[in-house]
Amino acid sequence: MSVPDHAGKSGKAFQKAKEEGRGALIGYLPVGYPDVPTSYAAMAALCGDGDNPGVDLVEIGLPYSDPMMDGPVIQRAGTSALARGVHTRDVFGAIEAIAATGTPAVAMTYWNLVDRYGVQRFARDFANAGGCGLITPDLTPDEAGEWIAASDEHDLDRIFLVAPSSSDERLKATAEASRGWIYATAIMGVTGTREQSSSLAPVLVERLRALAPDRLVGVGLGVSNGDQAADVVSYADGAIVGSAFVRTLLDAEDAGRPGDFSALRRVVADLADGVRRTPRS
Repeated sequence: MSVPDHAGKSGKAFQKAKEEGRGALIGYLPVGYPDVPTSYAAMAALCGDGDNPGVDLVEIGLPYSDPMMDGPVIQRAGTSALARGVHTRDVFGAIEAIAATGTPAVAMTYWNLVDRYGVQRFARDFANAGGCGLITPDLTPDEAGEWIAASDEHDLDRIFLVAPSSSDERLKATAEASRGWIYATAIMGVTGTREQSSSLAPVLVERLRALAPDRLVGVGLGVSNGDQAADVVSYADGAIVGSAFVRTLLDAEDAGRPGDFSALRRVVADLADGVRRTPRS
């Protein structure tokens, strides 16, 4: 499989899906909810098994005290994880648990967590654990000099975000600075499941294709079922799902079954089927 340099490590998951004639499925769960060991097991469950396909790439969320982009579902899980003592370093154990399934992993983190840990130290420890790279929702390429240097040194992907409000100049600069893939937010505002996919997302991806035709694009914020995932991968390279997965863990804990992943596996199966419905060349 020939993978361009800018596709990085996490881009291989997209390329593998393309070789199978389908879009990629990226699944988000926060580390530390409902507790650290159970969160590791839940992330492993996202990855499927020999009989049932799972996500192609796991997105590990680092809970933060001021999550400006997170909707109520992810905020509730993250707040609970913080109250129960999750630490930034717990992300490294999550990467190892996911790697045991053969699935690659990235982390989504607000920049202050990395800055407090130490940028070079975090990049080193993250790479040593086997992580592919970071999604940094509150860090733009023009403010990311230290991270760009550290990610280059430790061969980590830089996944920056773009939105429908981004100018063409911003889209082009973001594409050039990114390695791995580009995270396209399908809607304006915070995360959360939606009844319908955003009509702004296809336009945003089309603009990216025109400005950076060789870059991989994942679309997130709102995808919650197989039909929406099928729609997203009809125009993007991957569908990103978060709140729909987190909701199953919240419901399980509310029902007194915090280690029950049966609902999580059902949602994964529906979404994995969805990204396989739309033939891709």
